[in-house]
Amino acid sequence: MMENSPKVGIGVMVIKDSKILLGKRKNAHGEGTWSYPGGHLEFGESWEACSKREVMEETGIQIKNLHFGMVTNDVFKKEQKHYITIFIVAEFAAGDLKLMEPHKCEKWDWFEWGQFPEPLFLPIINQLKTDFNPLTIY
Repeated sequence: MMENSPKVGIGVMVIKDSKILLGKRKNAHGEGTWSYPGGHLEFGESWEACSKREVMEETGIQIKNLHFGMVTNDVFKKEQKHYITIFIVAEFAAGDLKLMEPHKCEKWDWFEWGQFPEPLFLPIINQLKTDFNPLTIY
């Protein structure tokens, strides 16, 4: 049965050398799909704090120049989950890209905008149905 209320997810579009960071998900909804780093917004947490925390926890890198990107309404029918996904656009700041949570992510890699691997995580599929381009922010 579907949960009664949507959850809030944060997806962080980390940009470095005009490429976007994506990871291959595992052991979570959307397993096997490619997704930005991110996670659940915790109670009382700002979008920016959540973005910085999740990116550090998952990749070991720091981000800077955070901006609101867009939002999607994502209903995962098979998993019976509903998320509001807030996309934050950020620039790579420092650190070495590492697989910090190998139980949650198979690998990380940088991709050109518009040349993402398949399959993609539902929020990114919904995002790409719009004309939003994170590279225009900087």
